[in-house]
Amino acid sequence: MNASTKRNAVTMTANFSWLLCAVAWWFEPQAFLPAYLAVWWFWIGIAMGGLANVWLHNLTGGAWGEAIRTPLLEIGGSIWVGCLLFFPVLAALWFLYPWAPHAVSGTTRWAGELSAADFKSVWLLPPFFILRSILYLVTWSILGILSRRPALRRSPSFSSAALIIYGVTVSLAAFDWIMSLMPLWYSSIFGMVAGTTQMMSGMVMAIVLAAFQAARPPPSIFRDLGNLLMMYVLTWAYLAFMQFLIIWAENLPHEIAWYVPRLQSGWIVVAWMLVLLLFFVPLLMLLSRPFKQSAQRLGWLAVGLLIMLLIDACWMVLPSTAVASIQWLWSVPLALIALSLAALAVWRARRSLPSVSNAGKEQSHV
Repeated sequence: MNASTKRNAVTMTANFSWLLCAVAWWFEPQAFLPAYLAVWWFWIGIAMGGLANVWLHNLTGGAWGEAIRTPLLEIGGSIWVGCLLFFPVLAALWFLYPWAPHAVSGTTRWAGELSAADFKSVWLLPPFFILRSILYLVTWSILGILSRRPALRRSPSFSSAALIIYGVTVSLAAFDWIMSLMPLWYSSIFGMVAGTTQMMSGMVMAIVLAAFQAARPPPSIFRDLGNLLMMYVLTWAYLAFMQFLIIWAENLPHEIAWYVPRLQSGWIVVAWMLVLLLFFVPLLMLLSRPFKQSAQRLGWLAVGLLIMLLIDACWMVLPSTAVASIQWLWSVPLALIALSLAALAVWRARRSLPSVSNAGKEQSHV
């Protein structure tokens, strides 16, 4: 099969999957939208987390960043496409968020709510929600475009401001898009967990791209990338565990409501998978210096972590909805195929642009 035939096959598969997505969005929005949101959150997290790592490198320096910044900037330049793909969620938010229908009719009340019910009645108004969402998406798109401009590509001042803006917007977006699926529940560090997960996702994708390219960086670069990955794994585990420990120790009904469905039926298995395969096993592997210096081994670990991060995104979103588990068997794969093929198409298009090669030239000036 030649390259042209492969491209045509990918295009046909993408078109067909998006047609099925449109049908599912129209006829089964309650089952399809949560899966679409979870997969979309996973992919946008890779793009935004990758940019955040580039900004971090601009502030700290180091040879590790030179090996990954070009592909991460290429992905970051396409964030605006991913942001456009969020609009199906906004167009049908009444089927996804339980507060939306009541907010329109003015009947939203939270009996026994201890976290500012009056404030939520205003904050979770659909027009205000949509306006904030568009603001987040536009902000991320602008940051992605500006990060590729030669004057700002390595600017510490721009990177500092971008990290601050990113930290605020990703926290608010996580509160709005993920946490409000269960409006009675709240967590003050939920935004930090979401931001750390995205930065880990960006680093994992960078390692995959660096490990499986033709011209691999030297082992010392992979050692540094492995150390950074271990830092993200530890930070994610610490924040996630502290959130769980504090909420579970208080044992208040409106606080543990988020964990109760995630610790029942099949979701408890997913929870243990995340503990083992997104924390313990990667940590043990990353403690080995020879393992981190092996591009192939670190690359395959990163591939496994990508799969677990996708599962983590599903674990964050899907149990918050009242959809039968069996429906995830078709909705999640459908959303994953459609969005993954879209990401692949955009990635190939960005790789073909002449401006991408300029990123390699700038390394000669470092």
